[in-house]
Amino acid sequence: MLRAAVRWLVSSVTLLFVVTGLSFVLVSLAPGDAATSILSSQSGTYTPEQYARTRELLGIDEPLHVRYWHWLRDLFHGSLGQDLFSGQPVAEIVGGRLLPSLAVIAGTVGVSAVVGTWLGVAGARRSGALGKLVDAASLVGLAVPSFWLALLMVELFAVRLAWLPAGGYVDPGRDPAGWLRSIVLPVLTLSAGAIAFVAKQTRDSMATVLDKEFVTMLRARGLPVRSILYKHALRNAAVPVVTMLGLLFVNLLSGAVLIEGIFAVPGLGQQAVTASGSHNLPVITGVAFCFTVVVVTVNLLVDLAYRWLDPKVRAA
Repeated sequence: MLRAAVRWLVSSVTLLFVVTGLSFVLVSLAPGDAATSILSSQSGTYTPEQYARTRELLGIDEPLHVRYWHWLRDLFHGSLGQDLFSGQPVAEIVGGRLLPSLAVIAGTVGVSAVVGTWLGVAGARRSGALGKLVDAASLVGLAVPSFWLALLMVELFAVRLAWLPAGGYVDPGRDPAGWLRSIVLPVLTLSAGAIAFVAKQTRDSMATVLDKEFVTMLRARGLPVRSILYKHALRNAAVPVVTMLGLLFVNLLSGAVLIEGIFAVPGLGQQAVTASGSHNLPVITGVAFCFTVVVVTVNLLVDLAYRWLDPKVRAA
């Protein structure tokens, strides 16, 4: 366990350095900078002296490696820097945007895990028409564009039935019921395809496990079918399903950007898009750092789930 913890810590720190360093490099390669964005929005025309003075005031006139070192120094002191435009601490900006994104993503993963696992177990148990239906639903989930499904959801549930709001986000501390209603449509939109993939993975894993000898022995001993399925077989089949759920969570960090825009959810994805358009490097790096921390945390939780589900992994 100690060796595993050290390996996880080293790989996590390395990943943080690589991702944040690449953020600095890639933004610097893009045409334009924050000084150009500010001066263009103010007057449209500016002199080279004004441009140089603005770069100096923003602190972006220094070499890239020096600016990255300054950012790391601030990080070690608990700061992610300041927004180049508003002067607001990046940590406050990222913190305010993190909860909406995590609410939508965690809701999607939760719904996909529960519904997809149930469908997969049912499909493996009955194998016939339901198994083929799960396969067909996976293809449909892959083929249906998420933006089209989002617009369809808005038209049906917000415009015609008026059951749910068409967009926006409600603070859960102010109105828990309103918060729940505000994330239902984004979660349903993102879950549509994810449920099918989880169901197919669960069905395939369960079908393999149900053919093993220990399941036959359990049946011969007269154990109830529900106990065999959910207590014994599902635990053995859960490792690849947990892997898929972890990958799903990570993919949704970037994949939910379009859905956040359609439903006006003020998440990290939308913040990253806005910051990239204005070359706001501290905010871009802060979002990248936050995404990396979330990815590292999810990988740790997946690894812990492996160790709980599979004794062979615990012994490794």
